[in-house]
Order: sequence, then structure tokens, then C-alpha cells
Amino acid sequence: MTMPRVTYYDFSGSRGEEVRVALRMAGIEFDDNRIAREDYPGLKASLPFPYLPMFEMDGVGRLTQTNAILRLIGRLHGLYPDNPVAAAKVDAVMEAIEDARARIGATFRMSAEDSQTTRETLARDFIPQWARGIESYMEGPFVSGDQPGVADIKLFMTDRWISQGGLDHIPADCLDEFTKIKSAAAGVAALPASPR
Repeated sequence: MTMPRVTYYDFSGSRGEEVRVALRMAGIEFDDNRIAREDYPGLKASLPFPYLPMFEMDGVGRLTQTNAILRLIGRLHGLYPDNPVAAAKVDAVMEAIEDARARIGATFRMSAEDSQTTRETLARDFIPQWARGIESYMEGPFVSGDQPGVADIKLFMTDRWISQGGLDHIPADCLDEFTKIKSAAAGVAALPASPR
């Protein structure tokens, strides 16, 4: 293998896009292996854990679990802090983003009525508390200071998901009052590495 390879679905969203953006921010050329959803079952048995994205690199082998992939790319290319306290805050933000995704994602498997009630509760109670927690860990215009890193990529992707307005009963503007989050997301969006 001469360059890293990212295997993920053929769309510019969610966890796979986070890995793509991190590599582009680092200036690393990579094999962007985009697969159709129907190809996943045939690939699943060969994965270390049955999830995508999968990251492959010489000396690493096959790595799944997005936050682990992002931390590796971040450590190798200056997108993750060396300071252990700053790194712990980045980790906390990344895990909190996964918590929010899990809570929102669960609503897709509910009845329409339960989904509506749950999403309204998330928008009213969980998301504001979550956003305040994220902002309390931000050390500057970005999560770990003056430059964007892997946590900011995740924050950008989450803000983009919510603010596009495709989640019924979660208002597209529910993060607008959280100016630190919006500013960090805008900073990542302005980078040439970001999806369009």
C-alpha cells in the first residue's frame, strides 16, 4: 500500500467524511474507497469491528472506530494536542459528539410519534446542555486553541447535520445561540479540505 486508504459510503457526511477532511487538512493524499450500501454486508466479516469507516495505512493495518482513526491522524499530523489535559478535553468533545449522534440516531428506529416526542425533548433539553458542555471545553476559537483539529471536524459535521434542517422536530437553528460552536464550525467549513 503506497498511500492511506479510507473505505466508507459514497456520500460526504458523517464519520467517513470526518476522516477524509482530517486527511485533506493534513495534506495527505489517500485512496478514497467509496462503496455502495449494498456492498457493506460482503465487507463486514473482514472488518476488525463491524463498522465503517475503515482506515488502512502501512504499519497500521486495518483500523476502524472513527475517534481512534482521527486521533491517529491528528497525532501524526498536528491536528491533536500533545498536552495531556488539552487532549483529554478534545477526547471528551469527540465522545460527547458520538453521544449526541447515538441519541439522535436512535430516533430513526422509532415510530413517528415516539420519534417526534423524543426529538422535541432532545432539542429542548439535551442539545442545549450538550452544547454548553462543548463550549465549556473550548480553549479558543477552536476546541484546542487557535487552530482547528480533529474535534473541530466532528463539531463541524454535527453542526452541518443539524443546521441543514433535515431532522424533523429538531429545529435547524437550535445551535445558533452557541456562538463558539458556530464559529468553530464556520472556521472548518471555510477550509479547502471541507466538503461542499
